[in-house]
Amino acid sequence: MLNGQVSHWWEQIGVPEPRPKLRGHSTVDVAIVGAGFTGLWTAYYLAKANPDLDIAILEARHVGYGASGRNGGWLTNTITAGANHYLKTHAVQQINDFQLAMNRTVDEVINVCAAESIDADILRGGEFEVAYTPAQERRLRAHAEANKSWEHTGTMLLDSTEALNKINVAGTRAALWHPHAARIHPAKLVRGLAEAVERLGVKIYEDTRVKAIRPRQLELDGGTVNATYIVRATEGFTAQLAGHKRLWLPMNSSMIVTEPLPESVWDELNWSAGEVLGDYAHVYMYAQRTADDRIAIGGRGVPYKYGSRTDMDGQTPQSTITGLQEILQRMFPQTQQAKIAHAWSGVLGVPRDWAATVGLDQQTGIGWAGGYVGTGVATTNLSGRTLRDLILGQETGLTRLPWVNHEVRKWEPEPLRWLATKGLYAAYGQADRSELKGREKSSTLALIADKITGKP
Repeated sequence: MLNGQVSHWWEQIGVPEPRPKLRGHSTVDVAIVGAGFTGLWTAYYLAKANPDLDIAILEARHVGYGASGRNGGWLTNTITAGANHYLKTHAVQQINDFQLAMNRTVDEVINVCAAESIDADILRGGEFEVAYTPAQERRLRAHAEANKSWEHTGTMLLDSTEALNKINVAGTRAALWHPHAARIHPAKLVRGLAEAVERLGVKIYEDTRVKAIRPRQLELDGGTVNATYIVRATEGFTAQLAGHKRLWLPMNSSMIVTEPLPESVWDELNWSAGEVLGDYAHVYMYAQRTADDRIAIGGRGVPYKYGSRTDMDGQTPQSTITGLQEILQRMFPQTQQAKIAHAWSGVLGVPRDWAATVGLDQQTGIGWAGGYVGTGVATTNLSGRTLRDLILGQETGLTRLPWVNHEVRKWEPEPLRWLATKGLYAAYGQADRSELKGREKSSTLALIADKITGKP
């Protein structure tokens, strides 16, 4: 079994050839910090809208090194904090518009891939989430009922028989499905998108670490970049920038992928239409059937490291690998003998209120997007189109969506941040264990943890 080395996705297709470094002093129209999905989509739409712009993307390692090349490959329509998060501050119609924009974003990514000849193993099968304990079923059914209040969610509630006929997850009591999701290969998408922006004249510099972001200027290791506009697209690595230590929590997430499974196993699982799969546990899992017939499954391992540290190489503790393998085998007993081919980890950005944000400060020229809490594969595309409109000074339906220029308070200082995160995830884990033993209702521990964290 491989452990670390960025991700299975990059190991499968090969890490890209190194691009040039940027040193010294230079000036561009738009400087983007981070060559993940957010930075690449922003560059793509800006270059398409105005080919005369001089755009540079600066990346500390290589394109897609962070969450964009390590995630579970869920291209889905999720509003990061959930629709209810915005009820106190925005009209219902604005929130419905937000959901419709996310639905259309899934289509947009698929359409751009077709237009740019990006083969990212996309298979649109919808999002399928199961409940396999009484408490999970209560939460799932409550979510299904809440969705009736909103337009455009497209969710269908499935009973046990209907759900098992769709994907044979052992012990399924009920499920939710909606059509606005697709399976993708993250590294293939990020590689293809990087090549597309370079064809448009955008310059990508790798091995170029930005130390600090100031109004109209970036400080590098060995130089500066002056720019009319700067976009901070650093997601889980944002805490490494000067002055941003407490902005977003770098939350750790881990994945394993099996060896290719035989057709006999897939015949039993009946998982064939490209559905992305999740559950209703407090410490939830996410999975996909890959194009080469593996199961890739992820979840939280060690959720947070003291001082907002990030693990760069993706090395994953054996206890986390074992925990994910137990989830895999509980949901799919047919995989008991399947070998794990690769394990890896990465960080994602978590705002204090779990709500993603995109915006631009016209006075400083600094734009930003992120805090996706794991929902970034699609949301980054919406970020890119929104930043395009903000930078070009165009007021559009996208710039009026509820998350635009949304700001939240910072996370608590250490050691409070570490103690709280460790304690809260211990509470979630204990709640899941009690529910697996038959607890009928959501654990009080988990409800308290949700209240403290602001988790939707």
